[in-house]
Amino acid sequence: MIALRTRSALLLALAGPAPLVLAESAQEQANGLIEDSTWSLLNRSVYDNREYRHGARNSGARNAYKPRAERNGYAEEWAYGLMGTLQSGFTQGLIGVGVDAHAYLGVQLDSGGGRAGKARLLGLDNHGHPKNEFSRGGAAVKLRASSTVLSYGEQRVKTPVFSSSDSRLLPETATGVLVTSTEFDGVKLVGGHFTESTDRNASSHDQGFVVNYSNAAKGDAFDLAGVVYSASPSLSASLYTSRYENTWNQHYLGGTFSHALDANRSLTFNLNLYRTTDTGKALSGQIDNTTWSLLSTYAQGPHSFSLGYQKVDGDTPFDYVTRGAIFISNAVQLSDFNAPNEQSWQARYDLAMTPWGLPGLVLSAAYVRGSRIDGSHVDPRGGYAYLGYGEGGKHWERDLEARYVVQGGVAKGTTVSLRHNVHRGNTAQAELDADQIRLAVEYPLNGRF
Repeated sequence: MIALRTRSALLLALAGPAPLVLAESAQEQANGLIEDSTWSLLNRSVYDNREYRHGARNSGARNAYKPRAERNGYAEEWAYGLMGTLQSGFTQGLIGVGVDAHAYLGVQLDSGGGRAGKARLLGLDNHGHPKNEFSRGGAAVKLRASSTVLSYGEQRVKTPVFSSSDSRLLPETATGVLVTSTEFDGVKLVGGHFTESTDRNASSHDQGFVVNYSNAAKGDAFDLAGVVYSASPSLSASLYTSRYENTWNQHYLGGTFSHALDANRSLTFNLNLYRTTDTGKALSGQIDNTTWSLLSTYAQGPHSFSLGYQKVDGDTPFDYVTRGAIFISNAVQLSDFNAPNEQSWQARYDLAMTPWGLPGLVLSAAYVRGSRIDGSHVDPRGGYAYLGYGEGGKHWERDLEARYVVQGGVAKGTTVSLRHNVHRGNTAQAELDADQIRLAVEYPLNGRF
């Protein structure tokens, strides 16, 4: 805690001389448990089709319905998800009490034992065969004093070191304690202790943590602390520290700066830096990894042009707990471009179609190329040796997307996204050659009590 306060003070001092100002207490504005309650119901349908090329196979399921050797290069899942969420208000008084709850349902529309596993849309049975349907639910009790909230239970979390992904059919959740404080204007303090995370296609809560690349034994706890400072609408910075028990310590520094050149043009810079080292029993092996990215975006009217650079310095890949705790810019659709010692470049173009009479429609194209992968010095007894990295690894990915959000009427807020993604690489890197087509449709409902 002393180290966190020191880092926070340093961050604030560097940001500028403006004094801290106490924010208006959120608890003083409480109207009651029911009066401030909100609910939402999200309907989502996702179709994911992947063709694996050059001998690559759909072997995503650990215990596939068909043996891996008999699985072909074709993966296909189509499913419907229903996500209900209730967020209560807080009781009035010095200490407010509330509760947040959720219930998720996933239904198979089409797939099979030889086609399921890699996309992770559907829940799988004990044989690795896709379930006809799967569900889970949970709740968290929350307490609020002034503008500080403590929540305990199963919940969704959003930080750069521990974050609930919502990029498939159903979102991830995590079980533990989360504290968020906004006592001062422009400053948010975050702390948490978690004992498990639940994957997007899971129906149980007893699988420990979701770790993306290591196949080693899992730690039993994850702790984090951080500060987010918003100096102005155009400048913000974040500093986090975290510990994955007996596996690694991971620290994060991030910042975003936007500058308006005129009424029609702007520049934005986004920096993300992670520092990871093994700790305790080092369950995943020796880790000494620094990974960073810088993305710059020039926007002019409906056009946005982005250039990004990303670098991994270390003999292990950049790894993270939960599917969403990766804020580096070149982590795209099929690859994170996070292999040992990898460097990668990104070029991206986005076009908003409003000037051509199609408000809500955005077309995007991105190309990422990674090279100089060298995993020949990975700890042979650690959790990454199985990935088989070599020297001279290189690969590329091309992502195309059309995304439309309905602007009005009964279907307002409905989102339709169509993506086509292609990945190719040599054998010294660990990602599979694949072509992907993904169609997602979301229809939200929400309201107040």
